[in-house]
Amino acid sequence: MSTNQSILPLIRHRALLQQEYEAEKAEYKEQSERMGLPARIRRGLCWYPIHSGRSYYNSLNQLVVEIENGAYDEDDDTCLFEYGKPVCFFRVGEDGKSHYLSHRCTVSRVEDTRRMVVVLPGSQALIDVQNSEGLGIQLYFDETSYRTMFHALDDAINAKNNRLAELRDIFAGVRKPEKYVFQPLTFPWLNPTQEQAVNEVLLAKDVSIVHGPPGTGKTTTLVEAIYETLHRETQVLVCAQSNMAVDWISEKLVDHGVNVLRIGNPSRVNDKMLSFTYERRFESHPDYPTLWSIRQAMRQIREQKKKGDSTHEKLSRLRDRATDLEMRITSSLFNEARVVACTLVGSANKVLVGHKFSTLFIDEAAQALEAASWIALRRANRIVLAGDHHQLPPTIKCFEAERQGLAETLMERIVKNVPECVTLLKVQYRMNDAIMRFSSDWFYQGQVTSAPSVKQRGILDYDIPMEWIDTADYEQKTENQETKDFLEKTESSENPESSESSEAPEYSDDSVSSDFREEVLGNSHSKINKAEAHLTLTVLKNYLQKIGKEHFISEHMDVGVISPYKAQTQYLRSLIKHDAVLRPLRRRISVDSIDGFQGQERDIILISLVRSNDRGDIGFLSDLRRMNVAITRARMKLIIIGNAQTLDRHKFYRQLHQYVMSLHQLDIE
Repeated sequence: MSTNQSILPLIRHRALLQQEYEAEKAEYKEQSERMGLPARIRRGLCWYPIHSGRSYYNSLNQLVVEIENGAYDEDDDTCLFEYGKPVCFFRVGEDGKSHYLSHRCTVSRVEDTRRMVVVLPGSQALIDVQNSEGLGIQLYFDETSYRTMFHALDDAINAKNNRLAELRDIFAGVRKPEKYVFQPLTFPWLNPTQEQAVNEVLLAKDVSIVHGPPGTGKTTTLVEAIYETLHRETQVLVCAQSNMAVDWISEKLVDHGVNVLRIGNPSRVNDKMLSFTYERRFESHPDYPTLWSIRQAMRQIREQKKKGDSTHEKLSRLRDRATDLEMRITSSLFNEARVVACTLVGSANKVLVGHKFSTLFIDEAAQALEAASWIALRRANRIVLAGDHHQLPPTIKCFEAERQGLAETLMERIVKNVPECVTLLKVQYRMNDAIMRFSSDWFYQGQVTSAPSVKQRGILDYDIPMEWIDTADYEQKTENQETKDFLEKTESSENPESSESSEAPEYSDDSVSSDFREEVLGNSHSKINKAEAHLTLTVLKNYLQKIGKEHFISEHMDVGVISPYKAQTQYLRSLIKHDAVLRPLRRRISVDSIDGFQGQERDIILISLVRSNDRGDIGFLSDLRRMNVAITRARMKLIIIGNAQTLDRHKFYRQLHQYVMSLHQLDIE
């Protein structure tokens, strides 16, 4: 009975993952068949046109080719390509349609939205790429990740009388987690809850969770826990859902003097982390020149196609020598490393076959599908999870699978079943106390407090840290005439080049609606509110004018403009690009979705909520975890722009609106 209690959730999760797999596969097919090339480019799904550069064999003996984006735009940072993603090449025929090459390739490295390096399956693929005109490259459906997750779930479901089965039972609350017994250590440079969290990690025999609300120093605490664990263990495995998160924690460990071996190339390559990748270390090993010479000799023999048994025997001898050298180099790299770092899916990499770790650390664990966590769990005896299940959940494509619980992560399940293993970090170092307070009260039972150093931080004297600009007020003013005149004037003066047609052709109307009503954008189903976008930038310019341009620049201030809807962020970017006031400052102004701002912070944050209708329909704004991320990105000033009449029908937004208004009332008093 107890075993069934721990297995049934995994069986259910597998069934929901199958639904997600089918939904994503169908979506990819639809995108490939129905979505036009310009739309795929705007969404970051493909590059076109592209130019192929030099080709070579990398240190892992993979044939790679360098690709340059022929339509590179320095103002466009939308890019979904990253290390390990499957891709395919296509050419655009005279009929204007995309014709796909049969070769399935993999991204090896992405430098920015301008260049990438792609692994090819063989020399014929290189010939086809180099000889094709009108070539583009597109993301391909990722079968491999799903196969890996299904296999990991099957291993967990079928585990018997081993460590994996024990952990499965502990996570389900069937078996009690155990702890070591020793005197807690002191860390004067940490606050009391951070110190407690590190000690709980060291004490745990099975599982420990570091629950880090926004700005509470989760990464600092996790790095300290890893560092202290390495005083007791030879080597640990550190994972996260995304390459960016792995790179971030790896950099912090390197700063602590820890020898990190990064499996898989960082998604945003920099010299610091590139030197710690398995590939770069492999080619820097003293034995690598010998291995390279052997591989080159093997390729020459194959190309010359000499006949006779001696050729076959010579190739066999060279292959054996190359394999022996590869194993020797890999063994040397792993023996030297104290931390092996990779994504959760990357932990299935063939170079990790046969490796077991005493402890697995998973950062941003609340963003990872449970199935992905089990991939890495198969290699560990105990697990430490760090994250916040009140912030961004995993990205799910299938609404029905999400509704039935696919988004519930392993971290959430353990928090629910084994609450005694959770340590909440309670002091935040990012936000003015007024900005932090609502999030603390709503999501963390008021347990999070502000450090004295940030409690009263602000930009202007006598400034209110939070504002809500209610677009409903603008709709009601003089039957919109004043607002309409202003918006039409703004549109004509700020966008003389008609960016709607040249930069973002999906925005087809010639004038800006002044009723602040949401619109559905074409077949994408994304929402946009053009009047609200213009108002958002006007509010930003007015606030920057209060600060003063010179003061803004001299103090190295930065701004984040957030919207839950991609269509709105694209529109905001196009407006900034053609705005005489904001364009010179755009390097200090980031515009992105809520997901894009996870883990980031800015001095000033503006949030355009978009939704404005008579039904009170707010769509996925009802996912409050995302809004928790949005309202906790600002250090000193948070401005929310939205229709209170629409949003106030939801308890969360009604109370948030009332909270912001109460700050204004206190200021008046």
